[in-house]
Amino acid sequence: MNKSVIIIGSSRKNGNTTRIADAIADQYNIDIINLSDYNFSYYDYESKNKNDDFFILIKSIIEKYNTLIFATPVYWYSMSGIMKVFFDRFSDLLRIEKETGRKLRGKNMAVISNSHDDELENDFYIPFQKSADYLGMKYLGEKHFNADTPKEKQNLELAFI
Repeated sequence: MNKSVIIIGSSRKNGNTTRIADAIADQYNIDIINLSDYNFSYYDYESKNKNDDFFILIKSIIEKYNTLIFATPVYWYSMSGIMKVFFDRFSDLLRIEKETGRKLRGKNMAVISNSHDDELENDFYIPFQKSADYLGMKYLGEKHFNADTPKEKQNLELAFI
């Protein structure tokens, strides 16, 4: 298995993040998962939400893909809320689904971000880098896009693919 997936986390299902991810997915023949299509909630120490869509989704991702590319707009200098909730739920993989969590070891992680700026400070990517390291994943890198630039003018070449 050497398949990649772009996991989109945005408040707008058909916004700039999806437009960019779709163009990349078409160019590189990569699957897409939009977190907006699933119903999962924030991390809960009492695991009251263990029957929401998170475990079904993460198990499917782990089973099918070797490279997870997270695509998020920049919201208040950080990843989107839905992406943050998804990452917070990785805590369940360390507490109540440890066997599932261990299957992330050796997989790859990368990030696609976008905002209305040409550049993004590297601090934005620290949560992704540290999460990959903690989970035993290889962090491949990141690519930032200016959402105001039409996609035909975008450099969609991704060094980590």
